[in-house]
Amino acid sequence: MPSARSTSRRTIINTVSKALAGVVAATAAVAAAVILYLGVSPSTPMFTDVDGNELPGSIAVLEKVELGGLDQWILIRGADRSNPVLLWLHGGPGGTQMPFAHHLDRELEDHFVVVHWDQRGAGKSNHAGFDHETMRLGRYLEDARELIQYLRGRLGQDRIVLLGHSWGTQFGIELVRANPEYFHAYIGVSQVVNHARATELAHAWLEETIDPEAAPEDWRTLQSIEIPAMRHSEYRKLNQLTDAYGGSLDLSITEMARILVRAPEYTVLDYRRLLQGMNRGGRPMHEGGRMAGFDFIETIPAVEVPIYFFMGRNDHNTPLALVEEYYEGLRAPHKEVVVFENSAHLPFLAEVERFREEVIRVAGDRVP
Repeated sequence: MPSARSTSRRTIINTVSKALAGVVAATAAVAAAVILYLGVSPSTPMFTDVDGNELPGSIAVLEKVELGGLDQWILIRGADRSNPVLLWLHGGPGGTQMPFAHHLDRELEDHFVVVHWDQRGAGKSNHAGFDHETMRLGRYLEDARELIQYLRGRLGQDRIVLLGHSWGTQFGIELVRANPEYFHAYIGVSQVVNHARATELAHAWLEETIDPEAAPEDWRTLQSIEIPAMRHSEYRKLNQLTDAYGGSLDLSITEMARILVRAPEYTVLDYRRLLQGMNRGGRPMHEGGRMAGFDFIETIPAVEVPIYFFMGRNDHNTPLALVEEYYEGLRAPHKEVVVFENSAHLPFLAEVERFREEVIRVAGDRVP
C-alpha cells in the first residue's frame, strides 16, 4: 500500500505536469499566432485594377541579388515601370527601410519605381554567419554601384533619383560625387556632414535641455561622455540621450513596431535578423572602437548633380546648423534645404504627407 507521502508526491507531480503542459500549450499557441500573423513566406502584393487584375505595366517584386559576393534583398514597386527609379539608402548601419515601405510609399509608387535595399548586415540581408568584418565604407559603395548597374539593366533607365537617410547619406553623397552620371538628383534626408562637430552640437543642446536636479543620472551620464564622441561606445551613450530628450526619433519604438510588423515582405526570421543587425549597428566598422572622422565641407565641396537636403528642425543627431553651413559653400547645378518644422531625425515618419509631396516635387523638377 503506498504511503501518504508517496501519494502526496504523485499528486504534486501530476499537478505540476498539468501546469507545465498548460504553459507549453499556451506558449505554442502564442508562437503559432505570431507566426501566422507575421508569416513564414515573404511576398509583396501586386498592383491591381478595380476588378482585382494585375495592373498592366506595373512592377512588384521582392528578390535577392548578389552584391559584393553576398545575397542581398531588394524590393521594387511601382504602378508604372516606366516611371523614374527612386532608390532608398537606409540608415544605420544595420537599420532598414523596407518594412516601412507600405506606410511611406503609397503615393510615391504612383510617381516612381521605388526600390528599397536591405544592405549587408541589415534586415533580410543579415544572414546567419554574416561576416561583419565586410562592413566597410568601400564595400558599401561597391555594393551600391553593383545594385545601380543591376537596376539600370533591369528597369531600362540610365539615371535614377537617389535618396539617402542618415548613414545612407554618408555613402550616398560619396556616390553622387564619384558617379554623377548615374543620377537625376540626390536627396539627403538627415544629411551627415561632420561627425565630430555634430556630437559637440548635440552635447551642447543636451546641456541646455537636461535639468541636473530633475534628472541627475542623465546629467552625470552626459558629463561623463568624452566630446567629440569619437569612440563608438561614447557616441552610443550620447545618441541614447539625444533620443530620450526628443532630438532624434520622431515616433516611439512601440509606434514604429506597429508599422514594421505589417510588412508582408518580412517573416518571423526576418524580424529576428533585423533586430540582430540593429543591435550590432556600426560597431564592426570602427577599428579599435574608434570612429573615423570626416568633414564633407572640406572633402566634397562640389557635386555635379542637383542636391536637396531634407532636414528636421528638431534634429540634434544630424544638426540642421551643419547642413546649412555645408549648403552655403556647396557648388551644385541646383541646391535646396527643405526644412520640416515638426520633425527631428525621421521626417518621413513625422510628416509623411509633406515628405511625399516634396519628393514628388523634386522629381518633377529634375527628371525629364
